[in-house]
Amino acid sequence: MEDIVKPLKIPAQMAIYADQHNILHLVQSLVSSLAVDQPDDPISYLLLLLRDSSVHVPRVVLLGPPAVGKHTLAQKLCADLGAVHVTIECLLDNQSEISEQARQYTLKQQEVPDDLLVLLIQERLKHTDCFNKGWVLDGLPQTRLQARSLQQGGVIAKHVVILEAPEEVLLERYRGRLVDSLTGDVYHETFIKPDVDAVGKGVEKKVSESQLMAELQRYRCEVTGLSSAYCHILKTVDADQPPLDIYQQVLAFLRTQRCSRTPRILLLGPPGSGKTHQAKLLAEKYKMVDVCWTELLRWAEADQSAVGEEVRSHLPAALPDSVTLQLVQERLSQVDCSSRGWILHHLPCDLQHVKHLQQSPNSPNRVFFLELTDDLCLERLTLRTTDPVTGLSFHAVTRPAPDSEVQNRLQSRSEDSTRTVTHALSVYRTHTAGLQCVFPEGVHIDADQDPQSVFEVLEKHLTSD
Repeated sequence: MEDIVKPLKIPAQMAIYADQHNILHLVQSLVSSLAVDQPDDPISYLLLLLRDSSVHVPRVVLLGPPAVGKHTLAQKLCADLGAVHVTIECLLDNQSEISEQARQYTLKQQEVPDDLLVLLIQERLKHTDCFNKGWVLDGLPQTRLQARSLQQGGVIAKHVVILEAPEEVLLERYRGRLVDSLTGDVYHETFIKPDVDAVGKGVEKKVSESQLMAELQRYRCEVTGLSSAYCHILKTVDADQPPLDIYQQVLAFLRTQRCSRTPRILLLGPPGSGKTHQAKLLAEKYKMVDVCWTELLRWAEADQSAVGEEVRSHLPAALPDSVTLQLVQERLSQVDCSSRGWILHHLPCDLQHVKHLQQSPNSPNRVFFLELTDDLCLERLTLRTTDPVTGLSFHAVTRPAPDSEVQNRLQSRSEDSTRTVTHALSVYRTHTAGLQCVFPEGVHIDADQDPQSVFEVLEKHLTSD
């Protein structure tokens, strides 16, 4: 038993240094390249890789239902980025033993097994052109199992794009679809017409709505799993818009550098600026842990442990800094937070709290300030009410009660009174300048816009730093 090697515990200072200098992202890139290319001399290979810009080449997965426009978009991206366009057809055309095995399934009109398709993709991406130029996987992987197998095999995408469009749009596009059987190029009778010289020279109309619906059904069954496998590097784009708009949105996304840093987000802002709602949206999409201080305090107060007893002994007065920091650090140190990342909000705005948080092993690596005027904060909070029967929330201006019966039973919370909100705003404004000095790198976001627009701005900064 004495020979068992214990897991290495990385000192907090080392973890912070690695996070600040993006060491984890660099290591991930190097290890994934090793796993894919399997060089005979790994040390020389890594040294060459560190000197070379190939770490930054595009590695893109482009997904979506049939007829959504993946193939055309992938072709244009590869032409502009200089990347290799990888499709299921080109994988089957390779002259290798694995490709020959896969072709036997297609000749029998059978699906290529997941493990064999994964081997085909890995084999193709080992080639020098993919390594030097990067690649775009067009419609691959097809299942969550394939995605996981590729990731475990070292095929690590940097960006994943899912194109979406309503079923009626897909049907319209499919009915006018034209395919050049000689080149594989895809055209459309209305949107993308083939060159006059190409007509009658390999261009043919392929319409099989039953086949389309079968492929669409299969995609619908798999898209949730695929999204889950790539949730941290994923962007969904509405494909029911002009091709140029789609292309520009995707290209802008591909130009962001996705860091593999575990997100540790501190969300600051006056009461009423929308911190709770934005934290929920971010946590849902990026699978982070939503850590709300007020909920954490309620949980601690109800806990029967020694910590809960200490918390109860101080309430309703403010907790000492030591107790507040202990609760926060214990929560942020738990496995779910350390592995998935977290977003902390509604932390008391005492400068000592945020200074200690900044100097702790769980210091935030992204800080956002939601900016909103006092008048708007008061309007948002003092005019909101709750229906005690249904639990639904209403607002006198933005979401009034549907009828007089509901209106008559609405209740306001004590913390939403004008006096309480005004006091909370005064406390926050007192510390605003100090908070900005502690976090000079914090991003300031205008919260006086619809919640989805605020979320998109948050997301842009989250994914591009």
